[in-house]
Amino acid sequence: MKKRWLLPIFASFMIFSSVNVNDAEAATYSELKTTATQYIGTPYKYGGTTVNGIDCSGFTSLVFSKFGISLPRTSKEQYQQGTSVSKNNLIPGDLVFFNTSGSGISHVGIYIGGGDFISATTSSGVAIDSISDPYYWGSRYVGAKRIGNFTKTQIVAEVKNASIDFSIYASRGEVALQLAEALGIDTTDTNSPFPDVKPTSKYAGAVTALNKLGIFTGDENGKFNPSSPITRGQVAKVLVEAFDLKLQGEAENFTDVKASHWAYEYVQILSSNEITNGKGDETFGLNDHVMIKHMDVFIDRLTQ
Repeated sequence: MKKRWLLPIFASFMIFSSVNVNDAEAATYSELKTTATQYIGTPYKYGGTTVNGIDCSGFTSLVFSKFGISLPRTSKEQYQQGTSVSKNNLIPGDLVFFNTSGSGISHVGIYIGGGDFISATTSSGVAIDSISDPYYWGSRYVGAKRIGNFTKTQIVAEVKNASIDFSIYASRGEVALQLAEALGIDTTDTNSPFPDVKPTSKYAGAVTALNKLGIFTGDENGKFNPSSPITRGQVAKVLVEAFDLKLQGEAENFTDVKASHWAYEYVQILSSNEITNGKGDETFGLNDHVMIKHMDVFIDRLTQ
């Protein structure tokens, strides 16, 4: 039986339960920017909502959906959400609105810091611009709304159990249990080195054993985050490095995995080894949470 190694890839994306900024958990500025900028170059399409073509409100909805926030479909409707923010107090993650038509709110983007915002434009597709651009955006700026709190540093708190259905999606703790069982390793030591995995936790034995083998380590705060999900992009890297996979001939090209994305090579290798065929709509779903049934399929294919 081949060994399965799960490497330390622990981006803890926080899940938002509503568009009320006061109720939202937080994710980091870097997570927001990484998620938004991976779509740079996506062509503009009026009414579009996918990487094949997207408009401004479709883009903001897509990015925020990766953090569990559901936004209304149009820029005008999105302007009715959240809390108003002055231009001097903008932080990454704030939605910024413009009047480009001369008849009220007609464009929306996401502020990413440094005076810049990212949006789906009719001229360049998804692109980064200055919010104070004197030639266009500056004079058309209307205002901003804060939908969710993004912070400078990594969040310590875990995802709320109620925010995601772990009967469908794989948690990090469940992945640890699955790997420990498949490896047949001794899980009797429950003295976990992680403060958020107590000896009484059902994950303690598996997490401790995998940590001893160097398979699992904590995040920058030393936590394991057993109730956090893991994304398909992260799992692609995990599986490729775990099984020492190499590119095997031709791989499928997924429309949402740009060559510049950090996970591109891993997804290509996974595809070329016929471990994944994507989601069936020419996309891979980089930032989608991994479903339990898909994790089962991946491991089954790798151990055949």
